[in-house]
Amino acid sequence: MNDDSDGLESARAQWLWRGRERPPFADVPAPGQVSVWDFPRPPELVREEREIVVRWGGTEVARTRAAWAVRETSHPPTFYLPMADVRPGLLEPAGDGSFCEWKGPAHYWNMVEGARRLDRVAWSYPHPLAGAEPLAGCVAFYAHDLDCRVGGSRARPQAGGFYGGWITPDLAGPFKGAPGSGGW
Repeated sequence: MNDDSDGLESARAQWLWRGRERPPFADVPAPGQVSVWDFPRPPELVREEREIVVRWGGTEVARTRAAWAVRETSHPPTFYLPMADVRPGLLEPAGDGSFCEWKGPAHYWNMVEGARRLDRVAWSYPHPLAGAEPLAGCVAFYAHDLDCRVGGSRARPQAGGFYGGWITPDLAGPFKGAPGSGGW
């Protein structure tokens, strides 16, 4: 392996919880719920059948039944919507990025409509790593300043400024992002 792949393997190896067993502090799912502690690591990509709708005030940003849900141990799913299902002209490149050891290099997006603006409200993986290829051509949104719905249920944002999962009533946690969850 070269230095880059050694670093990638090192980053991937750090995770203790991998969905094989629930930690003792995991919530017991209620009827109709799934535990985020049963999601695998590396994450799985699952085609989401429920309708996903994203609104910014009175503006419908996106609507789709073709999203991908990325499900990773301890995280609520992050939904990646086809760019083709996002209202044209709302997103502009934010000019920066980050790197995920599972999905690859991320690009961030600002949302702009007239005088309104949300910085770094979305991100995408134009050139995802092996295993995450379906995410090319898709975008995910932080739910903090948006009305995000999954199958009609309003999603709450995952805690923290970095993670972008959406918490819906069908999930049992606790969820990574809260204080003290850094090692999850």
